[in-house]
Amino acid sequence: MTAVDDRPMTTDMLKYFENFEFPEEFKVELLRGEIVMMAGPDVAHNDIVEAIVDQIPRRQWRRLQTQDIAILEETSQPQPDLVVIERGTGPGQGRLMPSEVITMLVEVVSKTSVERDYGVKRSIYAAAKVPAYLIIDPVMAQCVLLTEPTGHGEHADYRRQRITKFGDVTPLETIGIELDTSEFAPYEKVRPHRYP
Repeated sequence: MTAVDDRPMTTDMLKYFENFEFPEEFKVELLRGEIVMMAGPDVAHNDIVEAIVDQIPRRQWRRLQTQDIAILEETSQPQPDLVVIERGTGPGQGRLMPSEVITMLVEVVSKTSVERDYGVKRSIYAAAKVPAYLIIDPVMAQCVLLTEPTGHGEHADYRRQRITKFGDVTPLETIGIELDTSEFAPYEKVRPHRYP
C-alpha cells in the first residue's frame, strides 16, 4: 500500500490544509472542505476515551488517539477521538491513516460537537465505508453504534443503529468485545439535544 502522505492532493483545499500551521492548542479537522478548529477536550471526555482504550485488546488492535484520517474522496481529514485498526495493518509512520484500513472510529461528543458527530461525520465515515462508528454521548448518557455503511457522498449513512445507555454493556461485534460503560460519566448542566 502506498503511504497516504505520498498520494497526490486532489484539491487546493487539501493542499492548503496540509501546509498551514495551526495553533498547537487546538484540534483541527478538515470536514468536506471546511476547516473546523476546537479547543482541547475536557477531563470527562478524556476519561471516557481512556476507559475504551483499556478494554480493547492491544494484541489484536491498534488503538490510536489523535490520529488524522485520510478520506480524499470527501475532501476530509477528520481526527476522531479513537481509531481502531487491526494490528499489522496500516502505515507505521506518517500523519494520515487511510480510511480503507480502519475497523472502527470513536467520537466522544463534546458540548460543541453534537451536530458534527451525529451529522457530517456520520455521513463522512459512512461514505468512507468505515465498518463501525461509535458515538459516545455524555450529553445524553448514551452510546450509539452505527454499522453497515451504505451510499456515497453527503447521502451516505449507516443501515444499522444500536443505542445503549451509560451503565449498560455495549456489544461491539466488529472488534469482538462487549464495552463496559459503567465508568462513563455524563456531562453536568448541559442542555439535551434531539440526536440521533
